[in-house]
Amino acid sequence: MDHRHLGRTGLRVSRLGLGTLTWARDIGEQDAAELLRIFWEAGGSLVDTADVYADGAAEYLLGRLIGSVVPREDLVIATKAGSVPDPYRRYDGSRGHLLAALDASLERLGTDHVDLWQLHAYDPVTPLEETLQALDIAVASGRARYAGVSGFCGWQLAKAATWQLGAPGARVRLASSQMEYSLLQRGVEREVLPAALDLGIALLPSSPLGRGVLTGKYRQGALPADSRGASEQLAPFVAPYLDEAASRIVDAVSIAADGLAVTPLQVALAWVRDRPGVAAPIVGARTARQLSAALSVEDLSLPQEICQALDDVSAPEHRYPDHDWSSL
Repeated sequence: MDHRHLGRTGLRVSRLGLGTLTWARDIGEQDAAELLRIFWEAGGSLVDTADVYADGAAEYLLGRLIGSVVPREDLVIATKAGSVPDPYRRYDGSRGHLLAALDASLERLGTDHVDLWQLHAYDPVTPLEETLQALDIAVASGRARYAGVSGFCGWQLAKAATWQLGAPGARVRLASSQMEYSLLQRGVEREVLPAALDLGIALLPSSPLGRGVLTGKYRQGALPADSRGASEQLAPFVAPYLDEAASRIVDAVSIAADGLAVTPLQVALAWVRDRPGVAAPIVGARTARQLSAALSVEDLSLPQEICQALDDVSAPEHRYPDHDWSSL
């Protein structure tokens, strides 16, 4: 698998990442080990997790597999901190909470450092400079090699990145921003992606397959029994992408796939992987078959005519004030 630099840094990551959102919840140790092994054997390196995935159990499970299944030095481990299971305060970006969360993540992962530490969300209560100082301390202390953010809107990303660039050498440059991005969700193109491109920040798209809808599994209207759409817990997550507008996009992806003699999954994943500013879509495969299907996109490059057709059918409606995406 090809590797790319993560933003304007020296860190290189595989151009597909492996997500662990459902590890230790829907995926047990044996299946997780198989997923990690398949990913590694295909040349994958970036594995993304978070301290709140399965209440920390996803990190613990990944930690059990590091070394026994895949050498630690072959992985780029990315985790997140800042989300809290508190109905009154969803995010805690205080320096004390973040650094304590990082120490707990390292213990669960069984490693002395993570390669990429990400703020899980913007905390509107804590002063941003305090939140960002936690990133500086983490990197300066060697507990994290690089720093990024997740879920920041355009102005939040620009403010954070500019603050960090204001004192070269004293503050750590933001390497990445993780956001949902697919043919069914192109909202990042309005402000987040232009800001990231200007500031040299890589985008790590989550849900690059439109929460599974872009695979075409829901085209006939039925919900496959083993799908997220049929899951009581995840059905609300999938439902927004089962409307008529999404159906038109899925049909276009399927037509393109038929013409190229590939699958809708491959078309949708190749489209987002090769968008400007994207470093590595994060694939949340639940089975070895799903992961192998995603990895098969490595040798696929979509013809420009197909990309343009997909761009047109999925074009978001950006109202005033708009940004001329075509000029980027």
